[in-house]
Amino acid sequence: MPQSQIYLNKLKTDQRILPFILGAIAMLFVFLLWNSITKKTEDKVQNDFYIITNQIRKMNKMVVMEQDFSSMQKTKITSQLLGGMLPNMEKELITFTKTNAQVSYDLNKMKLEVDSANKKLIIKELPNADIKITPSVEIQSMDDSFLDRFNQKDLQKVTKSAKDNAYKTVNQQRLRDEGRKQLLENLNSIFVLAKALNYKIEDQTGQIDISKL
Repeated sequence: MPQSQIYLNKLKTDQRILPFILGAIAMLFVFLLWNSITKKTEDKVQNDFYIITNQIRKMNKMVVMEQDFSSMQKTKITSQLLGGMLPNMEKELITFTKTNAQVSYDLNKMKLEVDSANKKLIIKELPNADIKITPSVEIQSMDDSFLDRFNQKDLQKVTKSAKDNAYKTVNQQRLRDEGRKQLLENLNSIFVLAKALNYKIEDQTGQIDISKL
């Protein structure tokens, strides 16, 4: 076969192979590019998930708010001596009551779900408020007489009355509302972070006004 014919055949073969090689290179480039984009997306999703869940773990486990109240109470007790044969005797007691009212939320009982696939932070359950009222009663002054002393039963009755009054004085609903505000302030750091990462906040409890976040 003439040398020129061999050259022409080789050229034709190269022309058929070249598109195949270029196509293979193009497919490899597209694959590497797609793989790189997909990997970056997956890495970002995992990183965002870690950031939010780590922020949740870092939160204080207990939200506590306290208020103190104090009051004075004067109690008078009138007694009859010898069946009324003697004038009635009156004794007086002044007590000082200091009351500590505490509302707390155990954040271990809170349920938040981070849906990284759909970029959602779902609030499933918030803890209930635990209200604790602790009154302490001190006797400030006692005015009685030799014939009509305060006895232990009298003191117990007066102390119980002072404590009962203290419980009634505390506005538990107001305390609960203010405690809820404190709870939401603590959660706000998570909400701000989630929104910065383009996560949608979904409340399933009906207790949070999402429009204000």
